[in-house]
Amino acid sequence: MIPWVELGRAKLPDGELVLSRRGDEYVLRMRGAELMNSRSHASEELLATLGCAGLPSDARVLIGGLGMGFTTRASLDALASTATIVIAELLPEVVAWNRGPLAHLAAHPLDDPRVSVRIADVAEVMSEGTHHAILLDVDNGPDAFTAPSNSKLYGVRGLERARRALVPGGTLAVWSVADDKAFTGRLRGVGFTVETHRVPPRPNSGARHVVWIARAPQ
Repeated sequence: MIPWVELGRAKLPDGELVLSRRGDEYVLRMRGAELMNSRSHASEELLATLGCAGLPSDARVLIGGLGMGFTTRASLDALASTATIVIAELLPEVVAWNRGPLAHLAAHPLDDPRVSVRIADVAEVMSEGTHHAILLDVDNGPDAFTAPSNSKLYGVRGLERARRALVPGGTLAVWSVADDKAFTGRLRGVGFTVETHRVPPRPNSGARHVVWIARAPQ
């Protein structure tokens, strides 16, 4: 069996994010738990496909969490050439990996002129302007596995901040490894109209991740 080779580490408040490769497979882990695998990214792509559907040609999209670049690539494919994407990524190491060993996985999305990257908390970037869509793939979803501070995105105040940061009728799309009915309730409680999509992590998979599509009031 081909062994895993460690490619890099990034420090987090409660541990380290570890990037490893085995052959042509890449994985991100924390505390031994797999957070992302280069062979299972259909749900991250659907986050973008669903979240960017119907946006205008001059759409402004904010992506929280870079991961392996699959959400960014799918957003680029769904948007017009005049749209813009800002990626908020807390860890500079993740950005470096996406410009280096991971770049080919999603066809070098950071090289697209429509994309800019901020090394910052998405909650801070969110409040700096208005967006047609905000796509959140931060942590493992509302459960906030890797950093408890991420829970501020998914609580009532965080969702109110997201709603204010959207244009009227704008879209908040949230990825999660599992369903969370309390989170659905919080979205509706702050004024969003909500659809919940159960999507496979890869084609023909029996497993299901969850994508919430929340529309702000007009």
